[in-house]
Amino acid sequence: METATSIGAYLIQRLYEEGVHHVFGVPGDFVLKFDKLLEESPIELINTCDEQGAGFAADAYARLRGLGAVCVTYSVGGLKIANTTAQAFAEKSPVVVISGSPGTQERHKNPLLHHKVRDFDTQYKVFQELTIASTILDDPSTAFSEIDCVLTAALRYKRPVYIEIPRDMVNTPGNPHYFRKQQVDESNAETLAEAIREAVTLINAAKQPIILADVEIHRFGLQDALLQLTEQTNIPVAETVLGKSVISEHHPNYIGLYAGALGNELTCRYVESSDCLIMLGVFLTDINLGSFTAHLDPKHSISVTSERTSIQLHTYEDIRLQDFMDGLIGAAIKPQQDLKLPNYRKPATSFIPVTHHPITIARLFERLNLFLDHNLIVIADVGDALFAGLDLFVHGRSRFLSPAYYASLGFAVPASLGAQTASPGTRPLVLVGDGAFQMTGMELSTIARYGLNPIVVVLNNGGYGTERPMLDGRFNDVLPWRYSQMPKLLGVGRGFDVWTEDELETALRESHSHSASFCILDVHLEANDTSVALKRLTEGLGQRVNA
Repeated sequence: METATSIGAYLIQRLYEEGVHHVFGVPGDFVLKFDKLLEESPIELINTCDEQGAGFAADAYARLRGLGAVCVTYSVGGLKIANTTAQAFAEKSPVVVISGSPGTQERHKNPLLHHKVRDFDTQYKVFQELTIASTILDDPSTAFSEIDCVLTAALRYKRPVYIEIPRDMVNTPGNPHYFRKQQVDESNAETLAEAIREAVTLINAAKQPIILADVEIHRFGLQDALLQLTEQTNIPVAETVLGKSVISEHHPNYIGLYAGALGNELTCRYVESSDCLIMLGVFLTDINLGSFTAHLDPKHSISVTSERTSIQLHTYEDIRLQDFMDGLIGAAIKPQQDLKLPNYRKPATSFIPVTHHPITIARLFERLNLFLDHNLIVIADVGDALFAGLDLFVHGRSRFLSPAYYASLGFAVPASLGAQTASPGTRPLVLVGDGAFQMTGMELSTIARYGLNPIVVVLNNGGYGTERPMLDGRFNDVLPWRYSQMPKLLGVGRGFDVWTEDELETALRESHSHSASFCILDVHLEANDTSVALKRLTEGLGQRVNA
């Protein structure tokens, strides 16, 4: 580097170079200097109502752009996003957590500064448990290399990282002689070649091979590779709950969502009877496996993730998922012929609303299937927003976001902020329960402030509908808000009260035509009206609760 650059400026430069053009956060005195640098940089700082909203927004941004960032102050801000960072770690979302902290010169003799919890490094220790890499930029001679190491880890492992910057270090020059070396991340060539040979032998000998694609196809941007692999080999593709929308669900080789007993029965049978199951980026979580109702035989499986490769009963180390997929694409795999694919249910082609007939979960999602188009991205919160949403037919790849493994309520509304910022050409269709909306729904204020226009569908059933079948009580109830009145509160947007099918029809048509600001639909549902998939899941979870 020819001229000295400050530590804060270098961090901003590197974020921008990696595609982070927006940072979400809430200001505070220990991070104000860095916030000011952001404000004067090409990166737009988006102030949210609450830190948790900023964390969820950065998570959604990272899922679509490959890297996201959230910026908060020390402890009172940082510890508020411990939950969102944990979700990002669990679901492999590369979020850079940036926290201001007391200056290095303020820490002498361990004074009781405001926001301090126990020791000055208490927050740092917390985030070491929630991230793949972490650093405190308290040494100008190493700060630049620390930033690069941490960002490299986020991109390599697709998990969150933590960067703490003491406020007296923000404008301090770093090492002027630092030279950034390009990091090379490659598979072991011999190991990769042997794994490809064994995999191709297994695939070519199979009568019913199938690809099961999951979350890492999203995270590592391998949708094109997946599409090329299935079209070149004619091997059909099923997806998981976490992997939903890795491929267009209208593609002829797509055979449905596999989630054990939670998913489509025909898809389940086809996957579990396969003599060669090619699992690409698959996480074997309880929800992906339908509350452990899945039956997958490792003796007939090829399983490749960014962390581990196993073929039948053999394990291979040092293989990148993207290199393995490239190897399969370049290998001599015989295209499949005359496959008898399951007669997977296609969405209805019309919806005739019954006047004055109460709306139900089934009819709501039947209509939403027809409402979807290439410009909409579905963002589903936990509960029937997710599980009924699994039956939606998504048109494009990576057009369905949900915390389907970590399952933190309150993701969807702030996630729509991150998603539309990351991909301005898309419009979010937000599916959120009333309980989840009450946690983070005020981020509609941020959405209004920045002129975004999601369509928010509130599944209003009077509380936590996911938990009622497991164990009910008054603790599952929430105060009934008038969600359709949010536009009056914020002074912008359109609100709709939906009790019947014809009211839903009117609300969706008007929401589609109103693109100037957000729309919110308060869809009134019976408390016991849930999807079949959610009933199956809660029965399994309820048995554990009551055991």
